[in-house]
Amino acid sequence: MRSRNPVFSRRGFSRDNGYAGFNAAPQAGGPAVATQGNPYAQGNPYAQPAGNPYAQNPYAQNPYAQQDLQHGAPPQAPATAGRMTMDDVVMRTASTLGVLVVTAALAWALLPVDDANINRSYGIGIGAALIGMVLAFVQSFKRKASPALILLYAAFEGVFLGVVSSVVDNRIADGAAMQAVIGTMAVFAGVLIAYKAGWIRVNRRFYGFVMAAALGFVFLMAVNLLFAVFGGGDGLGFRSGALGVVFGIVGIILGACFLALDFKQVEDGLAYGAPREEAWLAAFGLTLTLVWIYLEFLRLISILNSND
Repeated sequence: MRSRNPVFSRRGFSRDNGYAGFNAAPQAGGPAVATQGNPYAQGNPYAQPAGNPYAQNPYAQNPYAQQDLQHGAPPQAPATAGRMTMDDVVMRTASTLGVLVVTAALAWALLPVDDANINRSYGIGIGAALIGMVLAFVQSFKRKASPALILLYAAFEGVFLGVVSSVVDNRIADGAAMQAVIGTMAVFAGVLIAYKAGWIRVNRRFYGFVMAAALGFVFLMAVNLLFAVFGGGDGLGFRSGALGVVFGIVGIILGACFLALDFKQVEDGLAYGAPREEAWLAAFGLTLTLVWIYLEFLRLISILNSND
């Protein structure tokens, strides 16, 4: 079962895609490609028994294929109409983030967080968050990307982020939202540079470690939330004080690790000739991860300013 939630597995790493191994290049010889590392060959909803472009040798007409393999670069599928390109990924991601930013700005401007209106704004923000979460889970378990569903998720998530950012910025720490945006951009740029330079190698061990750490992190946060709801205060204290700062930093590091998984997903999609609609799934995954990192930065800034 596949998901785009940062807590769950990503396309290209889940078992139902028949991923044979990380960093495994397709081997020459035609059908062998379908079983030796192409995440779009097995369990591929777009695959066809005959004439499947992902099951054929992607190097057959690519004069640069062997050169790529010799230099350790990911093999590139020959350019074909209907296949995902980097421009597709950039444009879909920009569209999704654009919708999120616009709705966040509107929520900030139209939902005041003064004493007279804060309860109403909180209610709208929480409602938007719940709707966005439902939409995210629906898309996560769909076999194909739904652009309308992804953009709707971005719109509702933007409303939630706009309200939360306004509360923190106006009532806790002036300038916190901009600091969180800058921090998120810095993490994105840093992970991208490290990934392209080969300092981060996404393999099965890396994936397993990140997934185990993320599940443990989410479990602890859920337990903390339950104690806070039924016992009052901040529960077990995982989101306040020195312990809150530590968990905030851990959350940001986990977000950075998921960015590396997102980059690997995009790289594999380009290398193996994923269909163009996969660009929407890549945009969805990147958006979820960036939202995760932004919220962790916002929470960390809030904790640090609360302790002053």
